[in-house]
Amino acid sequence: MDLGYSGISVVVTGAASNIGRAIALGFASEGARVTIGDIDAEQAGRVADAAQMLGGQAQAVATDVTDLAQVQRMFAAAESAHGPVKVLVNAVGWDQLMYFTETTPAFWDKIIRINYIGALNCTKTALDGMLNSGGGAIVSISSDASRQGEAREAVYGGIKAAINSFMKSVARENGRFGVRCNVVCPGVTIPDEQGEVGANSMWAAKGAMFTDEQLEKVAKALPLKKIGKPRDIANAVLFLASDRVAGHVTGQVLSVSGGYSMAG
Repeated sequence: MDLGYSGISVVVTGAASNIGRAIALGFASEGARVTIGDIDAEQAGRVADAAQMLGGQAQAVATDVTDLAQVQRMFAAAESAHGPVKVLVNAVGWDQLMYFTETTPAFWDKIIRINYIGALNCTKTALDGMLNSGGGAIVSISSDASRQGEAREAVYGGIKAAINSFMKSVARENGRFGVRCNVVCPGVTIPDEQGEVGANSMWAAKGAMFTDEQLEKVAKALPLKKIGKPRDIANAVLFLASDRVAGHVTGQVLSVSGGYSMAG
């Protein structure tokens, strides 16, 4: 099915590794013109090369999404190379599993800046352009920890719940301008190969997030009995961002987690 992305300018943040990488490559395979924003310039460059091999146009722009000035430069580069940005995917994410009693204010600040302030910076900058160019679509990557509550993810889950609410509000405010905003909530989603992640990724060291034994237990607990892969999330994002097939969908939070969360 043609999702209508040929020649469309798309920005994907956090696209050097794992979920963001799969999303960028998914758009490229549909003929989009992709700007990959990531703090890891080297890994982002490799993803841009892979995207171009799939038939799309792609560039990597080193970007710390917690810095508004850098975000604005990334969007300017996207517009200069590919035209007005019509799709933004907020895919930057970071966490470190620990019980709340073990966390510190410095940890809280890092989680908030990367997972929330980064999305605010990118969404505000995207809207500045979309409201003047006939609209667009914004999809933010949240987490099923935001819907279900999860041990060792109290701060992260709380911030991702804020993302869900934020995107619904932005959807209500800007629907009249042709802007659609939706959220995808992954469950545990692991890279297919270690080469798909950069040095800054929380998945960089094998076993850093979950041991093989823990992943096996997670899979057994899920209705679908399998762990998510990056492409599973990318498929949902490509659907929601497409005006052609999801043009009447906005303000929604979609779990893509093997059935971990079944929120009504």
